[in-house]
Amino acid sequence: MYQFSYADVQEDGVAEAREREREAINHSISLLNAAKASGIESREAVEAVYFVSRLWVRFVEDLASPDNQLEKELRANLISIGIWVIKESERIRQRESDNFQGIIDISMIIRDGLK
Repeated sequence: MYQFSYADVQEDGVAEAREREREAINHSISLLNAAKASGIESREAVEAVYFVSRLWVRFVEDLASPDNQLEKELRANLISIGIWVIKESERIRQRESDNFQGIIDISMIIRDGLK
């Protein structure tokens, strides 16, 4: 019979969660690249903005949760980044900006930090 310590199981859970977050961010980067290539009024832009907004709203909600175990300063910094991404996505949706690259760059930095 297998026996795992709680710490081992918890660490596996954290690693799996980070991998899912990385995959979601990778997907958002792919969508944003397609949107950038197709233009601000394209279906790809609508899909990218919708996905990115939903993803970052979820991240911000998780970061704001008292159960989140990241250090307080890091959580605050990530929430600030998330708010910027959500606002910039909204500006793109309203055709006030076409800053797909800015969101892509930030997303890549965050993704790479999840290693």
